Amino acid sequence: MTEQELKLLDRIIVQPGLMNGQPVNRGLRFPVQDIIEYMASGMTQEEILKEHPILEADDIKAALLLAAMRIREMQFAHAA
Repeated sequence: MTEQELKLLDRIIVQPGLMNGQPVNRGLRFPVQDIIEYMASGMTQEEILKEHPILEADDIKAALLLAAMRIREMQFAHAA
């Protein structure tokens, strides 16, 4: 993992009393999952940042990196 990736992941906080322990950005009450869902729905980074000015571009990058890491860790059962 690169130094840049580590810096991005430092933005993600998991705290039991905050948002039921969901990963959030910089301790804000803004779940990483929401960012991923916005991107999946077709919103651009610019649209997300405009609609949610509390977020920064690196928050979106961190959310995408975390999602990519989680997918990389998954094991898929292939149908025979």
